[in-house]
Amino acid sequence: MSPFRQEAHISFNHENKTVLKNNNKDIDILCVGEVLVDFIGHQTGVLISDTRDYHRYLGGSPANVAMNSARLGLKSVMVATVGNDSFGEYIFERLAGVGVNTNYIKTISTKPTSVVFVSKTDSTPDFIPFRKADSHILEDQISADLLSKTNIYHTTCFALSKNPAQTTILNKAEEAFNQGCKLSIDVNYAEKLWHSQEEALKVIKAYCKFNPLVKISEDDMLRLFEQKLPHEDIFNFFHSEGVDTVCLTLGSKGVKLSQKGRDVIQLPAIQIEVVQDATGAGDAFWSGFLFAYIKERPIEKCLEVALQLAALKLQNVGRLPDNINILSELL
Repeated sequence: MSPFRQEAHISFNHENKTVLKNNNKDIDILCVGEVLVDFIGHQTGVLISDTRDYHRYLGGSPANVAMNSARLGLKSVMVATVGNDSFGEYIFERLAGVGVNTNYIKTISTKPTSVVFVSKTDSTPDFIPFRKADSHILEDQISADLLSKTNIYHTTCFALSKNPAQTTILNKAEEAFNQGCKLSIDVNYAEKLWHSQEEALKVIKAYCKFNPLVKISEDDMLRLFEQKLPHEDIFNFFHSEGVDTVCLTLGSKGVKLSQKGRDVIQLPAIQIEVVQDATGAGDAFWSGFLFAYIKERPIEKCLEVALQLAALKLQNVGRLPDNINILSELL
């Protein structure tokens, strides 16, 4: 491995490009949060109650981003906790198989690996979580030395919904911010994961103090605020909490991105004839966005790459196809 390098600071230049100053860190993206075994329904367009059988996949939003990033050629590290069981072994094997650094995934004997049952759908899927080991992420898994080598520190609302992971992620987010990391979060809020909406808002606001790149969906916001808000109000909420860049995904209608003090950018979705499975499409989108962002491409190009990767995912059940590295050539 090359020598550890100088800390990075991220800003935007006048051409609306992402600029990583002194960007000489060894780790492109540090994904902190849930890694799970997903059982995705084999029957399309039905609820879990009507699903007859399931196929097994590796899941968890941060794990998906870590895997996608590694397959795109980035150096990605996963921080998570699994059980000392066969599902945990499966997770290690799958992540390592695509080049994700698994040295910071902890195995515990007191709780089994977390499992989620997911409906197969062309929209936001229904899911039932059986959460055990995934939330037991402790601060000793994320050292100051690890953060000093990290470019982007990424997590999710799912990961923040339960302690001790919640406290660990927030404390280390502040430390990462102070070390010059750019933070990122997928605000994939689901009511069933939280004690209350008030707690979720409090935790989300605490993370937003560190000016992360924010990825949200219309469905996430409908669940979080319990009402359909104008897009401008959604952007203003995050900007008022200290966030400069907010990416709002709109499903088949594409995406809007708001940067504080700039005009909103809107791009259409890539049209898909037959949607095979929407599970993980948001993770694919954000993986593409962060990939182009790390490559210091203009923000509109980041959105274009994100939409391309999401379109690929919608056409495949489970993982993305093997040829996603062709996106590197599109930059």
